Amino acid sequence: MTGFTESALVKRLMDLNPSQQSIQTLSLWLIHHRKHHPTIVKVWFREMCKVKDNRKLMFMYLANDVIQNSKKKGPEFGKEFETVLPKAFEHMKGFDEKTRERLNRLLQIWEERGVYDKVQIAEFKAAFLDTVKEPGTPPPKKKTKVEVEKKEKKERKKSETEVEVDGTKELHVTLSPRTPAGDPPETEELIKALMDLENTASSDAGVRERIASLPPEVSEVSLLANLADRSAADQLSIAVNEAAALLADYNGRLQAEMEDRRRLLTMLRDYTLAQRQLLQQAQTTLEI
Repeated sequence: MTGFTESALVKRLMDLNPSQQSIQTLSLWLIHHRKHHPTIVKVWFREMCKVKDNRKLMFMYLANDVIQNSKKKGPEFGKEFETVLPKAFEHMKGFDEKTRERLNRLLQIWEERGVYDKVQIAEFKAAFLDTVKEPGTPPPKKKTKVEVEKKEKKERKKSETEVEVDGTKELHVTLSPRTPAGDPPETEELIKALMDLENTASSDAGVRERIASLPPEVSEVSLLANLADRSAADQLSIAVNEAAALLADYNGRLQAEMEDRRRLLTMLRDYTLAQRQLLQQAQTTLEI
């Protein structure tokens, strides 16, 4: 994936279109660079306020996709967006009824899925709705937990579509599309992991030479019969202990190297998958 810069983010936001594919692609990129979440949210809000009215709802859908899909990786985006969403909703206060209905639907989804608590949802609603409760108006009937779960399951099933990515069939949900199981590493992290494997235990010629030059008495039990006296036995005991410490340390380093290689393999797999997905999405966009 390309590196993160504020100018790169602004360009991607300007190139964003209302299609679910465009929103998912940018959402994936933002979540990948989630360590820059303060800058991302700041730029998102700034640019959302600047774009034409007919593009603002699209920015809200992007925020929704990022907030919901980043939950399993960490709370950073949810908490960061929470600081600007009241102002964002207030900014859209004078919009047409259709847009306000869509925003209200978005808040219903957040409330049903527990994206934000009821107090926060109420604050968001108050920011763009001019509704004032009339005296004596009964409160809306509260849905039971079973009803909420049933409705959410039904909506999820309706919005699920099966797509093929790199030969593998996956389900994508319109309101909350799934991202790759692995978290693709930054390019710099991948390069560092590759460089770290240049000085591994298996390539330590010095230690291997020390192990090869250990006296045969250390490992051959049959040679114990050749010990001449107690002094020779003590010397052999010291040599055995040193050899055992050397081997234990080397085995530990080899084990750590194996873990590093497994981790690198996972990083390469996730990085490659993310690159292929972005390439496929870019090619599809160009074909449209």
